[in-house]
Amino acid sequence: MGKNKKIIIAICVVFVIAIVAAVVLLYSKKKDGYRLLKVFEVEGTANVNRDGTGDIEPYANMVLESGDTVSLTKGTFTIKADEDKYIYLEDGTELKLNATGTSENSKTTIDLVAGAITNDIQNKLSSESSYEVNTPNSTMSVRGTIYRVEVFEKDGVKYTKVSVFNGEVVTKLIYADGTISDEEVSVEEGKEVLIYDDGKTVDYVSEPKDIDYSQLPETVLKKLLDYINKDDRDVSGDDKEIEKILYGPFEVTFSHNGTVFGTQTVEKGSCAQMPSLQPSESGSWDYDFSQPVYGDLTIEWK
Repeated sequence: MGKNKKIIIAICVVFVIAIVAAVVLLYSKKKDGYRLLKVFEVEGTANVNRDGTGDIEPYANMVLESGDTVSLTKGTFTIKADEDKYIYLEDGTELKLNATGTSENSKTTIDLVAGAITNDIQNKLSSESSYEVNTPNSTMSVRGTIYRVEVFEKDGVKYTKVSVFNGEVVTKLIYADGTISDEEVSVEEGKEVLIYDDGKTVDYVSEPKDIDYSQLPETVLKKLLDYINKDDRDVSGDDKEIEKILYGPFEVTFSHNGTVFGTQTVEKGSCAQMPSLQPSESGSWDYDFSQPVYGDLTIEWK
């Protein structure tokens, strides 16, 4: 009887060990296959639309699903993908998320419908992984970088602007019939490229050029400053130049016949003052002095 009891106990122990091992194995597989998509930060007017569910008001740490359409009317919205990818939305942005695979072969695709996003991919992707942003007229892929993508329309022409702050982004054109160009245009760190679609032609406005930081939104400039000064990240842009764009002051130059007549230092958002003296008896300054100053400028005497 004692011997049988020992046998039964041994069998039970083996059975328990087997169950524990199976649970651990199952958990590890689930963990490896899990793609984290969540709302990292949200404030303002935003929405998540999910197939079969409809509109959902987003909240911090809300788990997102592949296929969700995310929009930000005004405020702050940051999406966290896995543990090392961040997507910062700007006002008026709408995008669709698609994320599949595991941590070893993750496939992330963002269809940017409107607005602008800044992507921060902190670690280099594995050889089996991909991260793409698609707009109506272009697609871009990376291995690991920080870059901004904006879609907008002006005078009936649709544009995509890609600005790269770290690393390199490979872009391709998407034509009206949905086909993708075989030609790749690489946009390196500190450069940006503009793509246009006038309804007949989809093409690059020019070769990649230096980023015009004065045209970037304040939220993006502040993020770049944080990367440089707080996080010690390797990004393009000079912190002093960015601080001046953000906070001023600015220099206003008064020009007459190609020569400098005078200068003023103006705080950001303030107005330049018309000089008390005139460079000639006839003419006037070609400028509306009621307009606030948001950058260095030159005012001509006409």
